[in-house]
Amino acid sequence: MKHIIILGDGMADWPVESLGNKTLMQYAETPYMDMLARMGRCGMLKTVQDGFHPGSEVANSSILGYDQNEVYEGRGPLEAASIGVDLAPDDMAIRCNIITLEDGNIVTHNGGNLQTDDAAVLIDYLNEHLATDRVRFYCGVQYRHLLVIKGGNKHVECQPPHDHPGEPWRPLLVTAKADAPKDNELTAQETADLLNDLILRSQELLARHPYNVEKAKRGERQANSIWPWAGGYRPHMVPLTETFPQIKRGAVITAVDLIRGIGTLAGLRVIDVPGATGLADTNYEGKAQAAIKALETDDFVYVHVEASDEAGHDGDLELKLKTIEYLDSRIVKPVYEAVKDQQVAIAVLPDHPTPVAHRTHTNEPIPFLIYAPGIEADEVETFDEVACQKGSYGQLEKDEFIKELMKI
Repeated sequence: MKHIIILGDGMADWPVESLGNKTLMQYAETPYMDMLARMGRCGMLKTVQDGFHPGSEVANSSILGYDQNEVYEGRGPLEAASIGVDLAPDDMAIRCNIITLEDGNIVTHNGGNLQTDDAAVLIDYLNEHLATDRVRFYCGVQYRHLLVIKGGNKHVECQPPHDHPGEPWRPLLVTAKADAPKDNELTAQETADLLNDLILRSQELLARHPYNVEKAKRGERQANSIWPWAGGYRPHMVPLTETFPQIKRGAVITAVDLIRGIGTLAGLRVIDVPGATGLADTNYEGKAQAAIKALETDDFVYVHVEASDEAGHDGDLELKLKTIEYLDSRIVKPVYEAVKDQQVAIAVLPDHPTPVAHRTHTNEPIPFLIYAPGIEADEVETFDEVACQKGSYGQLEKDEFIKELMKI
């Protein structure tokens, strides 16, 4: 039996009054996910272990069975693995967004939907003016980039920018954690001071860059500040091939560096799909076809689609509904139709909720379905946050989901 996980990032949500107090997953037209739920078995999954922030790095690695108490080092080191930055033992890697500030507030975490080609120019510009023997920026995808600090101390408090839309940015600057250990060359306070200095200097530099000057002339959102967060040291993750003998070869398909990094450290090969953007305009068909092709040679495929999460962060109800329906019709449908006569188990789930009313991640358990030929169906009729609470798997946590999937 081969296995595929199709993940709609941030797809889960809260009841919405304008939708008749239904969640978006309840309201959206998702005939294929509903069919798989009806033919398969469902449940709820706690993807965020107690004591951890409900980030995608926590949720996605938890889905794959990793204990956060053993592997968690923040997003930065995962994204370093994704873009091929080989971290030294004394390196601190930290996620570095390019964001939009206006009138003293964080307007958006994504730099006004900054695109990678433009971002690469800005990252080169920042390196030209800010890079040293200690500090260097690396270009990622769209607004998601990497900052590596040699000797940096990971014990600092950094606020994820997507958690604070519309809020003043100055009170959110980096602080040192109380009683932080000195487990690297710099202290936590020295690292916090360095990061805050880089933030302030980046704002002066980016405001003068021609890209933002032209944006300002057109009245468009500027990519006018870096915002570092979620830093850590080089992690150790046991490859899935060593944990599950069923997986001799596996692949990950995503537009997001973070998930590429998780996949890389989990021993999965990364499949690049042209036109995969991480937004609602991503190449759904390309991802579906890449997954179908991968199943010809691989035992395990992890397909990650970011679009619903981005729509949730933007508070865009209509767009998020479309992304859920796109996942159903443009990913789940073609994958199912291609493998329905084969020995392939299909799991579908979000990683965490990103409610449009809240515009950031929450840590409630999420619904999941598992379908495979010959599986004994339970009584769940639709795939959503309410129906799956009655599923036969009950509520799972930690590595229980991946173990149940790999039993099939």
